[in-house]
Amino acid sequence: MIENHRSGLLWNKFMANPEIQPMLNAIGFVPDTTTSVNNDINVSTTFELYQNYPNPFNPTTKISWQSPVASHHTLKVYDILGREVATLVDEYKEAGKHEVDFSVETTHTSSLPSGVYYYRLQAGDFIQTKKMIFMK
Repeated sequence: MIENHRSGLLWNKFMANPEIQPMLNAIGFVPDTTTSVNNDINVSTTFELYQNYPNPFNPTTKISWQSPVASHHTLKVYDILGREVATLVDEYKEAGKHEVDFSVETTHTSSLPSGVYYYRLQAGDFIQTKKMIFMK
Protein backbone atom coordinates (compact mmCIF):
# COMPACT_ATOMS: atom_id res chain seq x y z
CA MET A 1 0.00 0.00 0.00
CA ILE A 2 1.33 3.46 -0.87
CA GLU A 3 0.91 5.99 1.91
CA ASN A 4 1.02 9.76 1.88
CA HIS A 5 2.83 10.36 5.18
CA ARG A 6 2.01 14.05 5.25
CA SER A 7 -1.76 13.71 5.04
CA GLY A 8 -2.33 10.06 5.95
CA LEU A 9 -5.06 10.10 3.30
CA LEU A 10 -4.82 6.44 2.25
CA TRP A 11 -4.58 5.17 5.82
CA ASN A 12 -7.51 7.29 6.95
CA LYS A 13 -9.68 6.02 4.04
CA PHE A 14 -8.67 2.44 4.82
CA MET A 15 -9.49 2.78 8.52
CA ALA A 16 -12.80 4.55 7.78
CA ASN A 17 -14.07 1.56 5.76
CA PRO A 18 -16.72 -0.14 7.97
CA GLU A 19 -15.84 -3.59 6.54
CA ILE A 20 -12.18 -3.32 7.58
CA GLN A 21 -12.50 -2.55 11.30
CA PRO A 22 -14.20 -5.84 12.35
CA MET A 23 -11.50 -7.85 10.56
CA LEU A 24 -8.72 -5.84 12.23
CA ASN A 25 -10.37 -6.30 15.63
CA ALA A 26 -10.63 -10.06 15.02
CA ILE A 27 -6.90 -10.40 14.52
CA GLY A 28 -6.04 -8.06 17.42
CA PHE A 29 -4.70 -5.20 15.31
CA VAL A 30 -4.12 -1.99 17.28
CA PRO A 31 -3.28 1.11 15.21
CA ASP A 32 -0.16 3.06 16.15
CA THR A 33 -1.28 6.35 17.70
CA THR A 34 2.14 7.60 18.76
CA THR A 35 2.84 11.26 18.27
CA SER A 36 6.12 13.04 18.13
CA VAL A 37 7.01 15.11 21.16
CA ASN A 38 9.98 17.46 21.22
CA ASN A 39 11.38 17.59 24.74
CA ASP A 40 14.40 19.60 23.62
CA ILE A 41 14.06 22.71 25.77
CA ASN A 42 16.86 25.20 25.18
CA VAL A 43 16.86 26.90 28.57
CA SER A 44 20.09 26.37 30.43
CA THR A 45 20.19 25.63 34.14
CA THR A 46 23.17 27.95 34.67
CA PHE A 47 24.02 31.55 33.95
CA GLU A 48 26.56 32.09 31.20
CA LEU A 49 28.06 35.28 29.80
CA TYR A 50 29.62 34.54 26.42
CA GLN A 51 32.64 36.17 24.82
CA ASN A 52 31.67 39.02 22.51
CA TYR A 53 31.96 38.47 18.78
CA PRO A 54 33.85 39.68 16.90
CA ASN A 55 36.70 40.46 19.22
CA PRO A 56 38.62 42.69 18.50
CA PHE A 57 35.81 44.75 17.00
CA ASN A 58 35.23 47.93 15.00
CA PRO A 59 32.68 49.48 15.27
CA THR A 60 30.12 46.84 16.41
CA THR A 61 30.20 43.63 18.44
CA LYS A 62 27.57 41.22 19.77
CA ILE A 63 27.34 40.33 23.44
CA SER A 64 25.18 37.36 24.40
CA TRP A 65 24.30 35.51 27.57
CA GLN A 66 22.12 32.71 28.91
CA SER A 67 19.89 33.10 31.95
CA PRO A 68 18.04 30.18 33.59
CA VAL A 69 15.60 32.47 35.43
CA ALA A 70 13.62 35.60 34.75
CA SER A 71 15.12 38.59 36.57
CA HIS A 72 16.33 42.16 36.22
CA HIS A 73 19.42 42.25 33.97
CA THR A 74 22.03 44.98 33.80
CA LEU A 75 24.76 44.95 31.17
CA LYS A 76 27.32 47.76 31.27
CA VAL A 77 30.56 48.56 29.46
CA TYR A 78 33.58 49.99 31.32
CA ASP A 79 36.94 51.34 30.23
CA ILE A 80 40.23 49.99 31.58
CA LEU A 81 40.10 52.47 34.49
CA GLY A 82 36.68 51.21 35.57
CA ARG A 83 34.70 54.21 34.31
CA GLU A 84 31.26 53.38 32.94
CA VAL A 85 31.17 53.86 29.16
CA ALA A 86 27.66 52.60 28.30
CA THR A 87 24.61 50.87 29.74
CA LEU A 88 23.40 48.35 27.16
CA VAL A 89 20.66 46.64 29.18
CA ASP A 90 18.84 47.71 32.33
CA GLU A 91 15.53 45.84 32.33
CA TYR A 92 13.61 42.74 33.32
CA LYS A 93 14.36 39.76 31.05
CA GLU A 94 12.76 36.33 30.77
CA ALA A 95 14.81 33.14 31.11
CA GLY A 96 16.64 32.15 27.93
CA LYS A 97 19.35 33.33 25.59
CA HIS A 98 19.76 37.07 25.06
CA GLU A 99 21.90 39.13 22.70
CA VAL A 100 22.66 42.82 22.33
CA ASP A 101 24.81 44.82 19.93
CA PHE A 102 27.39 47.25 21.26
CA SER A 103 28.12 49.81 18.58
CA VAL A 104 30.59 52.61 19.13
CA GLU A 105 28.80 54.58 16.38
CA THR A 106 25.28 54.48 17.83
CA THR A 107 26.00 54.97 21.52
CA HIS A 108 27.21 58.08 23.30
CA THR A 109 30.69 56.64 22.95
CA SER A 110 31.64 57.78 19.44
CA SER A 111 34.89 59.25 20.77
CA LEU A 112 36.10 56.00 22.37
CA PRO A 113 39.80 55.42 21.89
CA SER A 114 41.11 52.03 20.82
CA GLY A 115 41.83 49.77 23.74
CA VAL A 116 40.61 47.21 26.24
CA TYR A 117 37.06 47.47 27.59
CA TYR A 118 35.07 45.31 29.97
CA TYR A 119 31.42 44.32 29.84
CA ARG A 120 29.71 43.29 33.06
CA LEU A 121 26.43 41.39 33.39
CA GLN A 122 24.44 41.40 36.60
CA ALA A 123 21.27 39.30 36.81
CA GLY A 124 20.02 38.61 40.31
CA ASP A 125 22.96 37.21 42.29
CA PHE A 126 24.91 36.41 39.12
CA ILE A 127 27.72 38.84 38.20
CA GLN A 128 30.31 38.20 35.51
CA THR A 129 32.75 40.39 33.59
CA LYS A 130 34.50 39.75 30.27
CA LYS A 131 37.17 41.64 28.33
CA MET A 132 36.83 42.97 24.77
CA ILE A 133 39.10 44.99 22.49
CA PHE A 134 38.05 47.96 20.37
CA MET A 135 40.39 48.77 17.47
CA LYS A 136 39.97 51.86 15.29
